[in-house]
Amino acid sequence: MTTDICLGISLAFLLAGFAGAFILYKMPYKRGRLLSPANWLPAAVFLSALALFFPIYGQQFGPGPVNLLKTLLISVHTVIRLFVLDGDFVIIDEFTAGLAPAMADAFSATAAIVYVLGPILTFGFILSFFKNVTAYRDLLLSFRSDLYVFSELNERSLALASSIREGSRRSTIVFTEVFDQEEENALELREMAKELKAICFRKDIVDINWDLHRDSRNVYLFAIGENEAENIEQSVKLVDHYGSKQNFRLFIFASGAESEMLFSAISGDGMRVRRINPVRSLIDHSLYHTGGEIFRHAADDGNPEKLISAVLIGMGQHGTEMLKALTWMCQMDGYRLEINAFDKDPLALEKLTLQCPELMAPERNGTREEGEAHYHIAVHPGVDVSTMDFQRKIQAIDRITYVFVALGNDSRNTQTAITMRMLSERKGIHPYIQSILYSTSKKKILETVTDYRGHSYDIHFIGDLRSSYCTENIVDSQLYQVALQRHLKWGDEREFWAYEFNFHSSIAAAIHLEMRKVCGMPWAGKKESELTDQERDALERLEHRRWNAYMRSEGYIYSGSIEKSSRNDLAKLHNNLVPYDELPNKIKHVDSIVGSE
Repeated sequence: MTTDICLGISLAFLLAGFAGAFILYKMPYKRGRLLSPANWLPAAVFLSALALFFPIYGQQFGPGPVNLLKTLLISVHTVIRLFVLDGDFVIIDEFTAGLAPAMADAFSATAAIVYVLGPILTFGFILSFFKNVTAYRDLLLSFRSDLYVFSELNERSLALASSIREGSRRSTIVFTEVFDQEEENALELREMAKELKAICFRKDIVDINWDLHRDSRNVYLFAIGENEAENIEQSVKLVDHYGSKQNFRLFIFASGAESEMLFSAISGDGMRVRRINPVRSLIDHSLYHTGGEIFRHAADDGNPEKLISAVLIGMGQHGTEMLKALTWMCQMDGYRLEINAFDKDPLALEKLTLQCPELMAPERNGTREEGEAHYHIAVHPGVDVSTMDFQRKIQAIDRITYVFVALGNDSRNTQTAITMRMLSERKGIHPYIQSILYSTSKKKILETVTDYRGHSYDIHFIGDLRSSYCTENIVDSQLYQVALQRHLKWGDEREFWAYEFNFHSSIAAAIHLEMRKVCGMPWAGKKESELTDQERDALERLEHRRWNAYMRSEGYIYSGSIEKSSRNDLAKLHNNLVPYDELPNKIKHVDSIVGSE
């Protein structure tokens, strides 16, 4: 092979190496990807150097199959020496001495580039290796503390890690898949991780042996990456590796049905797996801690029941979850519920009806029947909040006591919440307004903002990273503990954590119990054995109303018969979705057991 062809191949490999590395660097990182900048560029430089040495040794050994093999092997050997800083440029000078000046200069310049790049790339690999070695050393030295391991360094994991550090200075925090990217955001995240004294691994969470930690300490694993599919994949492998470990806890951040199905059947006395649906978790904790405001702002309009008139703006995940939750949380003696939901999507009503067919059925929505859930839901599809049509529809609502804004964007949410305050003031009313706001720093400022006369907008923001991703909502949730006590009245702890149906049903019961106390139900704090017959009847009727609304918000419909054999959870058919008086006495008594303190 002639020298000019080999030089051309060498230059082509160099250019392809740099161009490919740049393209791959800009692409989103995906675990297990063979073609990464760290692999592509060294391979290209290696092949570029090999192409340069081939004509040199080809000239020395001459033609022939045996000599061709010797040429290839010695060329590879020389490239390896070059990469470990043992390359000798004399061989290049001697070879180029016999070439034309232009060719000699081009060959020497190309060789000089690969002679510099080879050792640099080797040094980078060694440095990366020692970074992981240092991380392993720090991990081994932390055997006396609880271990909190995050699958990725991002804003969510950093917020949760900061909350953990505030609550426990001795805990050990570990981030995996931490790469030396130079983007401003990545640099800021790494600096914040250093401030937490966190251990950072370049490796994936599943590629590190967490058995190195002593069994007497707890290991908390968080699959909290931006890619939900990767979270699920990692979690499956972690369960396979550590499923029998009683001191291990796994938190998987995923909202899809796939994750629910994969982890609902995990049983045994080993690792406890908890799926965190960020949207549902936010709504549940918000209602548990601040839901009382919705009742306190209810309007006394001369009716025997106070009016809760809720306006939900945005029917995405947050808005839809809030609508469903209000239908069962606001089933309360002395209150009636009206919901007006707005969304730009012309199919918003159809989508909600598909999810909750019996909740939205005409025979249930807007009707009243003794012993049944009662509410009125009006969905306004195809309405843009930035139009006069929206304002006309808002002005047409007689009374508004609660507003929830979730349009998917901080700026739009804030502007719409301010607009709702303005429209409410024009009507002479002051509803409780909540709005989703992702930025913690903005929340601190906006909640204290007033107009130029010092009047507060009185808007309550939820959903910021700092408040949503904290130990109180995820690791040590008071709501989850109260819900567990609800579940233990009829089931065991393993089933509570293992099955989403049990988990969420008990959370709804816990939230409603808290709201009964807020509303001053005289029997709300009593144990089941302390109830009078009249109190038991009142509790059972209310609890069944709540349960009916909850089950319908989950998509269940009546099975057509009160016979237990007609129940089919795969089809979401339930035999007890009937008015209270049609229930068997045994089932009625379950309501007072679960619904009491």
